[in-house]
Amino acid sequence: MAEPSEDRHLFREAADLAIRLQNDPANAVSLRTVQAWMARSPRHAAAWARVAEIHGMTGKVLADERKAARGGGLSRRGFMIGGAVGLGAAGAGAMALPGMLLRMRADHRTETAEIRRIDLPDGSVMTLGPDSAAAMAFTDARRGVELLAGMAYFEVAGDPARPFSVLSGPVTATALGTAFDVSSDAGFISVSVEHGRVEARASDSQLSAGEELGAGDWITLDPSAGSVVRGTREAFQIAAWRGGMIVAERETVAAMVAKIARWMPGRVIVADPFLGARVVSGVFDLKNPLGALEAVARPFGAKVRGMGTLVTVISAV
Repeated sequence: MAEPSEDRHLFREAADLAIRLQNDPANAVSLRTVQAWMARSPRHAAAWARVAEIHGMTGKVLADERKAARGGGLSRRGFMIGGAVGLGAAGAGAMALPGMLLRMRADHRTETAEIRRIDLPDGSVMTLGPDSAAAMAFTDARRGVELLAGMAYFEVAGDPARPFSVLSGPVTATALGTAFDVSSDAGFISVSVEHGRVEARASDSQLSAGEELGAGDWITLDPSAGSVVRGTREAFQIAAWRGGMIVAERETVAAMVAKIARWMPGRVIVADPFLGARVVSGVFDLKNPLGALEAVARPFGAKVRGMGTLVTVISAV
């Protein structure tokens, strides 16, 4: 069995190959590079299978090599999964709360593309993602953090007498001695667990009775509908944004744009009223956030356009 560090290394290599294909899907040379990489060992093949499953490519991409070489190319939908259509426009790249109010409430805040490690008073560690803010609520009886905006990863010191809870919108995630990730993006709230156990609870939703999550489990709540999407992934993929990558499964375009926009200056707007509710899966490179936005938009025929240096617009035309 591969060691976790080896799994992580091979997954990242496979993800880099997938991103390259994603950006140039008809490139036969890139396809042959993937074939050669997979053939290096069973571990390489297994890592590619994990990434391909996330991208929706399993059993298809390499079989399409001859078609791509003939000029047919790969389906634009071959690398990501498109889904439900809804109404409304989505915007991202700015704090959910007005800036002045956020500064007043926040104990810790980050800027665009900034990731900060914060040692908490109980020995726990919070890694605050870009364009994010959090407020502390530690007492003798409980340990609390309110994620006011953005994303954060928590490594929780064990203390059975004082539960550790993170509040994000209507969701409360409570843990003892664990590591987990919480994010709030375009109105969707996600909790994912690297190791240990976390209970997620939210009133007036499918989480009203609480739900226990274990290593690799993740959930995303749509508070407006009270609905929850669930899944599992390998533990080392949790909070992959700390290493410059986002692993997405069945996330809305609006939520993905909101995440990626935290690595970009200015504001990113999804202008099409139908696009934001589409569903996407894939591995996205945060070292090239503009390219990541284009990868999110491409399966739906949408375009990413810069409007000066302060605004980026994603639209269907």
